[in-house]
Amino acid sequence: MAEMASGAAEKGKALADGSESAAESAARRAREWTTWAMKKAKVVAHYGFIPFVILIGMNSEPKPRLAQLLSPI
Repeated sequence: MAEMASGAAEKGKALADGSESAAESAARRAREWTTWAMKKAKVVAHYGFIPFVILIGMNSEPKPRLAQLLSPI
């Protein structure tokens, strides 16, 4: 536990001193952006998958009615 507290203090001190190199800063921003983008992509995929499948099914030949597309039979 003490190691975590000292590690956090050192990290905060390094950021406050401005001793972070340009490469480290760019890498940190890239990780933050990647994490943000993946969280958004997860939400889009979660809520958009079923409507996407219905849209593809409605635009196929022969054109089914919505009730036919959603029924299990």
